[in-house]
Amino acid sequence: QGTRDHAPAQAALRERLLNAVVSCFKRHGAAAIDTPVLELRETLVGKYGEGAKLIYELKDQGGELLALRYDLTVPFARYLAMNKITKMKRYHVAKVYRRDNPATTRGRYREFYQCDFDIAGQFDPMIPDAECLKIVHEILSDLQLGDFVIKVNDRRILNGVFAVCGVPESQFIPACCTVDKLDKVPWEEVRSEMVGEKGLSPEAADRIGEYVQLHGGLDLIEQLLQDPKLSQNKVAKEGLGDMKLLFEYLTLFGITGKISFDLSLARGLDYYTGVIFEAVLLQQDNEHLEEPLSVGSVAGGGRYDGLVGMFDAKGRKVPCVGVSIGIERIFSILEQRLE
Repeated sequence: QGTRDHAPAQAALRERLLNAVVSCFKRHGAAAIDTPVLELRETLVGKYGEGAKLIYELKDQGGELLALRYDLTVPFARYLAMNKITKMKRYHVAKVYRRDNPATTRGRYREFYQCDFDIAGQFDPMIPDAECLKIVHEILSDLQLGDFVIKVNDRRILNGVFAVCGVPESQFIPACCTVDKLDKVPWEEVRSEMVGEKGLSPEAADRIGEYVQLHGGLDLIEQLLQDPKLSQNKVAKEGLGDMKLLFEYLTLFGITGKISFDLSLARGLDYYTGVIFEAVLLQQDNEHLEEPLSVGSVAGGGRYDGLVGMFDAKGRKVPCVGVSIGIERIFSILEQRLE
């Protein structure tokens, strides 16, 4: 269930896609690595928030509890820590495994390829983050998939919003997971989950609603920097300052037309600490299709400055930011078009 064979024509299409993605990664100076498909179970547990229940765990193989990798980011962080690497630009194309309920028509599988590009190490603020967004922009433009938008937010801004709205810190991550559903369900449903399941007060939920429905560009960043409540919050202020700097770099790259600063973007993973982003394909009005193809997110990523430290005996941190291209999603769109 949730797996597939590739006939020669499909394998050829996939190879073409992967080549386009990899050549972009190489243009940006990344080297390839590979890691085992198996990791220790303890390496993976506690890194994925609500995704943890989707980890494929294996039976005890004689003294080791193992699991199939769930993504390529956690193995990369383990690799950096084990090898005491503090600076690296790498890409990794490989299969990952999730015990999800597959919606194969939308390119969701239990075994699927991920194509990741990450920059580890200390650099000037927001330069690597801007490069990751530039890469997403290049790849989606190259593949000519149609119109897209890259939503950008920052975990620190989101946490600041939760704090000024009266959410206790222990509820930040659950609140994040709920806000993350805003692209799929209306605010009313998100609100009732916050109050009903996550135990937030109705007042807090309403205050959150005023913020998370905002999206814009530099103008919105400026507006929030002036916000009487948010501007008093240290974390949010840092996040907004960095977001402003990021937008200045993106302006220099000439790609702000496709970027939206979106406060509803949360990304459900636990390990993000700063900038987060997600690229979405916009519906196309195809005359010959009754139903416009909505495939949703085709790339995502963000900054995770604490993950490598979790695998280091002395807790030494290596700042990292990266992006994952959702090659299976893109593959299923192109496939539907070829039909």
